[in-house]
Amino acid sequence: MLSDALLVAGKDLRIELRSKVALNQVAPFAACVLILFGFALGPGRAALEPAAPGLFWVTVLLSALLAVHRSMSIESDDDARDGLRLSGLDPGGIFLGKVLAIAVQLLALEVALAVGIAVFYGAHLGGALVLVAACLLASMGVAAAGAIYGVAAHGSRARETLLPLLFLPVVAPVLLAGTKAWQEALTSAPGAGRSAGAGSGWLIVLGVFALVYLAVGIVAFEPLLEDS
Repeated sequence: MLSDALLVAGKDLRIELRSKVALNQVAPFAACVLILFGFALGPGRAALEPAAPGLFWVTVLLSALLAVHRSMSIESDDDARDGLRLSGLDPGGIFLGKVLAIAVQLLALEVALAVGIAVFYGAHLGGALVLVAACLLASMGVAAAGAIYGVAAHGSRARETLLPLLFLPVVAPVLLAGTKAWQEALTSAPGAGRSAGAGSGWLIVLGVFALVYLAVGIVAFEPLLEDS
């Protein structure tokens, strides 16, 4: 399963590197969302800095929609979906490969967004371990949920409308937990006053979400792929 997952993830990432769709569509969209929220809140950093965690995760989740849709659209070209069915690859491995490829793209986007909120919003990125752990867990959870609902919606003619309706309510816990984890990490007092467990409770929520959707996807991806 793991070797199949690496094979599928490598295929998807090579396609993205060659096509530059993520660079030309997802990254500019994320930058626009971040800048527009900044203008909406005004130029004062006193308002921007407290809102930075929420704006960060809203931008990630909206961008994830584009990444998920792109990941599933790849298999529509030249009957590639039939090729996946006939390839003999483990369906669970195909699912994990899709998740890994989407998560890598989201993590790259999150690095760029973190730099953006540090520069434009004046946010001090303290509590680096919590911030990185939140990004890793949330990216896996969002990618797993996206792969499940992406393949479920892709067989429908209204997939562009159906995917957001299925996906966004389900990943709302990620928005909440990721925002809270970042808020606690960023607002903890530096030095001796910093709580060692700041944000750890929300990391557990993110971890549970990721594990549940990874487990569901490994089991359910094969029938979903056959029906799509």
